[in-house]
Amino acid sequence: MFEISDSIPLIGCIAFGLIDRGTNLIQVRPTSTCPLSCIFCSTNAGPKSKIRQTEYMVPLEYLLEEFDKIVAFKGRKHVEAHIDTVGDPITYPKIVELVAGLKQIEGVETVSMQTHGSILTEKLVDELSEAGLTRINLSIDALNSQLAKKMADTEWFDVQKVVKIAHHIASNTKISLLIAPVWVPNVNDEEIPKIIELAKSLRLKEKFPPLGIQKYEIHKHGRKVKGVKPVSWKKFYEQLRIWEEKFKIKLTLSPRDFGIHKRVMLPIPYRKFEKVKVKVVGPGWLRREKLAVTLAKDRTLTLLNAEEIQVGARLKARIVANKHNLFIAEAV
Repeated sequence: MFEISDSIPLIGCIAFGLIDRGTNLIQVRPTSTCPLSCIFCSTNAGPKSKIRQTEYMVPLEYLLEEFDKIVAFKGRKHVEAHIDTVGDPITYPKIVELVAGLKQIEGVETVSMQTHGSILTEKLVDELSEAGLTRINLSIDALNSQLAKKMADTEWFDVQKVVKIAHHIASNTKISLLIAPVWVPNVNDEEIPKIIELAKSLRLKEKFPPLGIQKYEIHKHGRKVKGVKPVSWKKFYEQLRIWEEKFKIKLTLSPRDFGIHKRVMLPIPYRKFEKVKVKVVGPGWLRREKLAVTLAKDRTLTLLNAEEIQVGARLKARIVANKHNLFIAEAV
Protein backbone atom coordinates (compact mmCIF):
# COMPACT_ATOMS: atom_id res chain seq x y z
CA MET A 1 0.00 0.00 0.00
CA PHE A 2 1.43 3.38 -1.06
CA GLU A 3 0.22 6.32 1.01
CA ILE A 4 -0.18 9.56 -0.90
CA SER A 5 1.64 12.41 0.84
CA ASP A 6 0.54 16.03 0.63
CA SER A 7 3.43 16.67 -1.76
CA ILE A 8 1.60 14.58 -4.41
CA PRO A 9 -1.29 16.46 -6.10
CA LEU A 10 -4.67 14.73 -5.96
CA ILE A 11 -5.47 15.80 -9.53
CA GLY A 12 -3.99 13.76 -12.36
CA CYS A 13 -4.07 10.01 -11.59
CA ILE A 14 -7.16 7.90 -12.22
CA ALA A 15 -6.37 5.50 -9.35
CA PHE A 16 -6.69 7.97 -6.47
CA GLY A 17 -7.61 11.53 -5.57
CA LEU A 18 -10.20 13.76 -7.20
CA ILE A 19 -11.62 13.80 -10.74
CA ASP A 20 -13.54 16.70 -12.29
CA ARG A 21 -15.19 15.92 -15.64
CA GLY A 22 -16.80 19.33 -16.14
CA THR A 23 -19.99 18.82 -14.13
CA ASN A 24 -21.21 19.52 -10.60
CA LEU A 25 -20.22 15.93 -9.67
CA ILE A 26 -16.68 15.40 -8.36
CA GLN A 27 -15.35 11.84 -8.13
CA VAL A 28 -13.63 11.09 -4.83
CA ARG A 29 -11.13 8.22 -4.76
CA PRO A 30 -9.67 7.68 -1.27
CA THR A 31 -8.27 4.21 -1.99
CA SER A 32 -7.88 1.77 -4.87
CA THR A 33 -8.35 -1.59 -3.13
CA CYS A 34 -11.16 -4.11 -3.59
CA PRO A 35 -11.95 -7.44 -1.91
CA LEU A 36 -13.59 -8.89 -5.06
CA SER A 37 -12.09 -9.89 -8.43
CA CYS A 38 -15.19 -9.55 -10.64
CA ILE A 39 -14.86 -11.25 -14.02
CA PHE A 40 -16.11 -8.13 -15.84
CA CYS A 41 -14.26 -5.50 -13.79
CA SER A 42 -13.35 -2.48 -15.92
CA THR A 43 -10.44 -1.57 -13.60
CA ASN A 44 -9.07 -5.10 -13.07
CA ALA A 45 -9.47 -4.81 -9.30
CA GLY A 46 -9.10 -7.28 -6.47
CA PRO A 47 -6.66 -9.89 -5.19
CA LYS A 48 -6.64 -11.79 -8.50
CA SER A 49 -5.48 -8.81 -10.57
CA LYS A 50 -2.48 -9.68 -12.73
CA ILE A 51 -1.72 -6.19 -14.00
CA ARG A 52 -1.83 -4.01 -10.87
CA GLN A 53 1.41 -3.45 -8.99
CA THR A 54 0.37 -0.81 -6.42
CA GLU A 55 -2.66 0.12 -4.33
CA TYR A 56 -3.04 3.67 -3.01
CA MET A 57 -4.43 5.34 0.11
CA VAL A 58 -5.07 9.07 0.56
CA PRO A 59 -5.01 10.59 4.08
CA LEU A 60 -8.45 11.85 5.12
CA GLU A 61 -7.57 15.47 5.96
CA TYR A 62 -5.59 15.96 2.75
CA LEU A 63 -8.46 14.59 0.66
CA LEU A 64 -11.01 16.88 2.35
CA GLU A 65 -8.78 19.97 2.04
CA GLU A 66 -8.25 19.47 -1.69
CA PHE A 67 -11.91 18.62 -2.28
CA ASP A 68 -12.93 21.85 -0.56
CA LYS A 69 -10.75 23.82 -3.00
CA ILE A 70 -12.56 22.30 -5.99
CA VAL A 71 -15.98 23.02 -4.45
CA ALA A 72 -14.91 26.65 -4.01
CA PHE A 73 -13.81 26.73 -7.68
CA LYS A 74 -17.16 25.23 -8.71
CA GLY A 75 -19.10 27.98 -6.92
CA ARG A 76 -20.13 26.26 -3.65
CA LYS A 77 -23.61 25.19 -4.71
CA HIS A 78 -25.35 21.94 -5.73
CA VAL A 79 -22.14 19.87 -5.72
CA GLU A 80 -22.21 16.06 -5.56
CA ALA A 81 -19.29 14.19 -4.01
CA HIS A 82 -19.32 10.72 -5.59
CA ILE A 83 -17.06 8.20 -3.85
CA ASP A 84 -16.47 5.61 -6.55
CA THR A 85 -12.80 4.42 -6.66
CA VAL A 86 -11.13 1.86 -8.94
CA GLY A 87 -11.92 -0.69 -6.22
CA ASP A 88 -14.52 -0.52 -3.45
CA PRO A 89 -14.78 2.57 -1.17
CA ILE A 90 -15.80 0.42 1.81
CA THR A 91 -12.16 -0.72 2.07
CA TYR A 92 -11.17 2.82 3.11
CA PRO A 93 -10.60 2.67 6.90
CA LYS A 94 -12.05 6.16 7.49
CA ILE A 95 -15.01 5.93 5.11
CA VAL A 96 -17.51 7.20 7.73
CA GLU A 97 -15.30 10.17 8.60
CA LEU A 98 -14.86 10.87 4.87
CA VAL A 99 -18.61 10.97 4.29
CA ALA A 100 -19.14 13.22 7.32
CA GLY A 101 -16.34 15.55 6.24
CA LEU A 102 -17.61 15.84 2.66
CA LYS A 103 -21.17 16.50 3.79
CA GLN A 104 -20.04 19.35 6.04
CA ILE A 105 -18.33 21.26 3.20
CA GLU A 106 -20.30 24.32 2.14
CA GLY A 107 -21.91 23.75 -1.27
CA VAL A 108 -22.03 19.94 -1.07
CA GLU A 109 -25.63 18.84 -1.55
CA THR A 110 -25.18 15.13 -2.21
CA VAL A 111 -22.65 12.54 -1.03
CA SER A 112 -23.02 9.27 -2.94
CA MET A 113 -21.06 6.04 -2.98
CA GLN A 114 -20.62 3.05 -5.28
CA THR A 115 -20.09 -0.39 -3.71
CA HIS A 116 -20.66 -4.10 -4.25
CA GLY A 117 -21.50 -4.31 -0.55
CA SER A 118 -19.43 -7.45 0.00
CA ILE A 119 -18.00 -6.20 3.31
CA LEU A 120 -20.81 -3.81 4.20
CA THR A 121 -22.54 -4.39 7.54
CA GLU A 122 -25.76 -3.04 9.03
CA LYS A 123 -23.71 -1.25 11.70
CA LEU A 124 -21.56 0.47 9.06
CA VAL A 125 -24.64 1.39 7.02
CA ASP A 126 -26.17 3.01 10.12
CA GLU A 127 -22.95 4.96 10.73
CA LEU A 128 -22.85 6.11 7.10
CA SER A 129 -26.47 7.22 7.37
CA GLU A 130 -25.75 9.25 10.48
CA ALA A 131 -22.66 10.73 8.78
CA GLY A 132 -24.93 12.11 6.04
CA LEU A 133 -24.54 9.70 3.12
CA THR A 134 -27.21 10.62 0.57
CA ARG A 135 -27.20 7.60 -1.75
CA ILE A 136 -25.60 4.18 -2.16
CA ASN A 137 -25.29 2.75 -5.67
CA LEU A 138 -25.30 -0.93 -4.73
CA SER A 139 -24.00 -3.32 -7.39
CA ILE A 140 -25.97 -6.58 -7.32
CA ASP A 141 -25.26 -8.53 -10.51
CA ALA A 142 -27.03 -11.83 -9.76
CA LEU A 143 -29.38 -13.15 -7.08
CA ASN A 144 -28.43 -16.76 -7.73
CA SER A 145 -25.76 -17.42 -5.10
CA GLN A 146 -23.48 -19.56 -7.26
CA LEU A 147 -23.66 -17.21 -10.23
CA ALA A 148 -22.98 -14.24 -7.94
CA LYS A 149 -19.84 -15.99 -6.62
CA LYS A 150 -18.79 -16.79 -10.19
CA MET A 151 -19.28 -13.19 -11.37
CA ALA A 152 -17.39 -11.85 -8.35
CA ASP A 153 -14.76 -14.61 -8.82
CA THR A 154 -14.79 -14.81 -5.03
CA GLU A 155 -15.90 -17.98 -3.23
CA TRP A 156 -16.76 -16.26 0.08
CA PHE A 157 -19.01 -13.64 -1.57
CA ASP A 158 -22.54 -13.91 -0.15
CA VAL A 159 -25.11 -12.08 -2.28
CA GLN A 160 -27.94 -12.93 0.15
CA LYS A 161 -26.10 -10.94 2.81
CA VAL A 162 -25.93 -8.01 0.36
CA VAL A 163 -29.67 -8.31 -0.33
CA LYS A 164 -30.31 -8.22 3.41
CA ILE A 165 -28.21 -5.05 3.62
CA ALA A 166 -30.27 -3.57 0.76
CA HIS A 167 -33.47 -4.18 2.75
CA HIS A 168 -31.89 -2.58 5.81
CA ILE A 169 -30.82 0.53 3.83
CA ALA A 170 -34.30 0.90 2.35
CA SER A 171 -36.25 0.35 5.56
CA ASN A 172 -34.08 1.62 8.41
CA THR A 173 -31.86 4.45 7.17
CA LYS A 174 -32.03 7.90 5.58
CA ILE A 175 -29.90 6.72 2.65
CA SER A 176 -31.41 6.52 -0.85
CA LEU A 177 -30.66 3.23 -2.59
CA LEU A 178 -29.99 2.62 -6.26
CA ILE A 179 -29.50 -1.00 -7.36
CA ALA A 180 -26.82 -0.98 -10.07
CA PRO A 181 -26.24 -4.36 -11.78
CA VAL A 182 -23.92 -4.83 -14.74
CA TRP A 183 -25.74 -6.69 -17.49
CA VAL A 184 -23.25 -9.17 -18.98
CA PRO A 185 -24.95 -10.75 -22.05
CA ASN A 186 -25.35 -14.54 -21.92
CA VAL A 187 -24.15 -14.56 -18.30
CA ASN A 188 -26.78 -12.87 -16.13
CA ASP A 189 -29.63 -12.22 -18.61
CA GLU A 190 -32.10 -14.20 -16.49
CA GLU A 191 -30.96 -12.47 -13.30
CA ILE A 192 -31.70 -8.88 -14.39
CA PRO A 193 -35.52 -9.31 -14.26
CA LYS A 194 -35.15 -10.79 -10.75
CA ILE A 195 -33.03 -7.82 -9.70
CA ILE A 196 -35.64 -5.43 -11.13
CA GLU A 197 -38.29 -7.23 -9.05
CA LEU A 198 -36.06 -6.91 -5.98
CA ALA A 199 -35.70 -3.15 -6.51
CA LYS A 200 -39.47 -2.82 -6.92
CA SER A 201 -40.06 -4.75 -3.70
CA LEU A 202 -37.84 -2.44 -1.63
CA ARG A 203 -39.34 0.67 -0.09
CA LEU A 204 -37.02 3.02 -1.94
CA LYS A 205 -36.95 6.79 -1.53
CA GLU A 206 -38.25 8.56 -4.61
CA LYS A 207 -35.57 11.26 -4.88
CA PHE A 208 -33.47 9.11 -7.23
CA PRO A 209 -34.25 6.28 -9.70
CA PRO A 210 -34.32 2.85 -7.99
CA LEU A 211 -32.32 1.09 -10.70
CA GLY A 212 -29.30 1.90 -12.83
CA ILE A 213 -28.54 -1.05 -15.11
CA GLN A 214 -24.99 -0.78 -16.47
CA LYS A 215 -23.72 -1.96 -19.84
CA TYR A 216 -20.84 -4.44 -19.91
CA GLU A 217 -17.95 -2.80 -21.72
CA ILE A 218 -14.46 -3.97 -22.61
CA HIS A 219 -11.79 -1.55 -21.37
CA LYS A 220 -8.11 -1.53 -22.30
CA HIS A 221 -6.92 -2.75 -18.90
CA GLY A 222 -10.20 -4.30 -17.72
CA ARG A 223 -11.15 -7.98 -17.52
CA LYS A 224 -12.85 -9.59 -20.48
CA VAL A 225 -15.54 -12.21 -19.94
CA LYS A 226 -14.61 -15.23 -22.05
CA GLY A 227 -16.88 -15.68 -25.05
CA VAL A 228 -18.89 -12.51 -24.38
CA LYS A 229 -19.09 -9.55 -26.75
CA PRO A 230 -20.61 -6.29 -25.49
CA VAL A 231 -23.93 -5.43 -27.13
CA SER A 232 -24.21 -2.15 -29.03
CA TRP A 233 -25.61 0.90 -27.22
CA LYS A 234 -28.63 0.70 -29.55
CA LYS A 235 -29.36 -2.88 -28.51
CA PHE A 236 -28.68 -2.05 -24.85
CA TYR A 237 -31.30 0.71 -24.82
CA GLU A 238 -33.74 -1.44 -26.79
CA GLN A 239 -33.48 -4.11 -24.07
CA LEU A 240 -33.90 -1.49 -21.32
CA ARG A 241 -37.12 -0.31 -22.98
CA ILE A 242 -38.39 -3.91 -23.16
CA TRP A 243 -37.78 -4.33 -19.42
CA GLU A 244 -39.31 -0.91 -18.73
CA GLU A 245 -42.51 -1.89 -20.49
CA LYS A 246 -42.66 -5.31 -18.83
CA PHE A 247 -41.95 -4.15 -15.27
CA LYS A 248 -43.41 -0.62 -15.46
CA ILE A 249 -40.27 1.01 -14.08
CA LYS A 250 -37.90 3.71 -15.38
CA LEU A 251 -34.60 2.23 -16.59
CA THR A 252 -33.34 4.62 -19.31
CA LEU A 253 -31.55 7.21 -17.23
CA SER A 254 -29.72 10.46 -17.89
CA PRO A 255 -27.48 12.68 -15.73
CA ARG A 256 -30.54 14.90 -15.14
CA ASP A 257 -32.17 12.10 -13.14
CA PHE A 258 -29.42 12.62 -10.56
CA GLY A 259 -29.27 16.41 -10.72
CA ILE A 260 -25.97 16.31 -12.64
CA HIS A 261 -25.33 19.27 -14.94
CA LYS A 262 -22.41 20.91 -16.71
CA ARG A 263 -20.19 23.16 -14.62
CA VAL A 264 -16.90 24.91 -15.38
CA MET A 265 -14.02 22.40 -15.28
CA LEU A 266 -10.66 22.83 -13.58
CA PRO A 267 -8.10 24.23 -16.05
CA ILE A 268 -5.95 21.67 -17.86
CA PRO A 269 -2.47 23.20 -17.55
CA TYR A 270 -0.61 20.93 -19.99
CA ARG A 271 -1.45 20.28 -23.64
CA LYS A 272 -1.26 16.91 -25.32
CA PHE A 273 2.30 16.25 -26.63
CA GLU A 274 3.68 19.10 -24.48
CA LYS A 275 6.98 18.35 -22.72
CA VAL A 276 7.06 18.96 -18.96
CA LYS A 277 9.67 18.53 -16.24
CA VAL A 278 8.67 15.94 -13.65
CA LYS A 279 9.95 14.15 -10.59
CA VAL A 280 9.27 10.42 -10.09
CA VAL A 281 7.69 10.00 -6.64
CA GLY A 282 6.52 6.40 -6.43
CA PRO A 283 5.41 3.19 -8.12
CA GLY A 284 2.73 3.36 -10.79
CA TRP A 285 -0.71 1.81 -10.43
CA LEU A 286 -0.19 -0.77 -13.18
CA ARG A 287 2.92 -2.73 -14.10
CA ARG A 288 5.70 -0.88 -15.91
CA GLU A 289 4.34 2.47 -14.71
CA LYS A 290 5.70 5.10 -12.33
CA LEU A 291 3.97 7.92 -10.47
CA ALA A 292 5.39 11.38 -11.19
CA VAL A 293 4.68 14.98 -10.20
CA THR A 294 5.27 18.10 -12.28
CA LEU A 295 8.05 20.31 -10.91
CA ALA A 296 5.36 23.03 -10.66
CA LYS A 297 3.67 20.61 -8.21
CA ASP A 298 0.25 21.20 -9.75
CA ARG A 299 -0.51 17.79 -11.29
CA THR A 300 0.31 14.11 -10.85
CA LEU A 301 1.16 12.05 -13.93
CA THR A 302 1.35 8.38 -14.81
CA LEU A 303 4.59 7.54 -16.62
CA LEU A 304 4.34 4.65 -19.10
CA ASN A 305 7.16 2.20 -19.89
CA ALA A 306 9.01 3.44 -16.83
CA GLU A 307 10.10 0.23 -15.11
CA GLU A 308 13.77 1.20 -15.43
CA ILE A 309 13.31 4.73 -14.07
CA GLN A 310 14.17 5.14 -10.40
CA VAL A 311 12.01 6.88 -7.79
CA GLY A 312 13.54 10.31 -7.17
CA ALA A 313 14.63 10.77 -10.78
CA ARG A 314 13.97 14.12 -12.47
CA LEU A 315 13.31 14.05 -16.21
CA LYS A 316 11.35 15.46 -19.10
CA ALA A 317 8.12 13.75 -20.07
CA ARG A 318 5.81 14.13 -23.05
CA ILE A 319 2.07 14.27 -22.30
CA VAL A 320 0.23 11.62 -24.34
CA ALA A 321 -3.21 12.03 -22.71
CA ASN A 322 -4.74 14.85 -20.66
CA LYS A 323 -8.52 14.39 -20.80
CA HIS A 324 -10.28 15.59 -17.64
CA ASN A 325 -6.90 16.42 -16.09
CA LEU A 326 -5.91 12.73 -16.07
CA PHE A 327 -2.32 12.87 -17.28
CA ILE A 328 -0.45 10.03 -18.96
CA ALA A 329 3.07 10.69 -20.16
CA GLU A 330 6.25 9.07 -21.49
CA ALA A 331 9.84 9.90 -20.64
CA VAL A 332 11.74 11.70 -23.42
